[in-house]
Amino acid sequence: MAKKKKGVRAVLSAAHAALLRKGTVTAVYFLLRFLVIAVMVAQFFNGDFESVFLCGLTLILFLLPTVFERALMVDLPNTLEIVIMLFIFAAEILGEISSFYTTFKSWDTILHTFSGAMLGALGFSFITFLNKTDRVPVNLSPVFVATFAFCFAVTLGVVWEIYEFTADGILHTNMQKFGLEDGTPFLGRLALRDTMKDLIVDTIGAAVMSVIGYISLKHQKGWVEKLLLKAHKHHGTV
Repeated sequence: MAKKKKGVRAVLSAAHAALLRKGTVTAVYFLLRFLVIAVMVAQFFNGDFESVFLCGLTLILFLLPTVFERALMVDLPNTLEIVIMLFIFAAEILGEISSFYTTFKSWDTILHTFSGAMLGALGFSFITFLNKTDRVPVNLSPVFVATFAFCFAVTLGVVWEIYEFTADGILHTNMQKFGLEDGTPFLGRLALRDTMKDLIVDTIGAAVMSVIGYISLKHQKGWVEKLLLKAHKHHGTV
């Protein structure tokens, strides 16, 4: 168990060190990290230890794209990496701890629509990764690639809902909005409304990105290539 903990700590430390060498990404990372730590300290003195845990989880999530890069020996586009960190901050810190989900009724819808599109872009990258190329293989039908990207994004949207369901059960949060802020649960279809809305807007975002990707591939616009993962042979192992 001690070795496992040490291994996880080593992976995160290596990811942190690698993240410090990424220019603009580093600046965004430090800014968001500072804000998260400030919120964590404030919530600690407020006695809100669930929020303290969420802050700690957020700091770890910031490192996951870099862990992913090092483990799979790929390069994430800087824009995509910054967007991922901003999304994590918007969802966990602003959405959960700062109650943006309840203050701004459309906050959750905006994030899920955007995440569906972002995951769709990642789906196109996954095609290139599986084929060990830096571009979408020309022998693959644009319809097939776009359909795969769509299914990939929707599947990860479902996985996110599973995460919210698990977090609600363990941490007694209300990420799936199954009840009022005072703990009163909704009944019937009302209890399912938030989850189903999230899945629907995830699907819309994924569909929009898939259509954009299809047009890009069909007519060789080059839009998709700007968001693709690139193979990188010089990363160290984790």
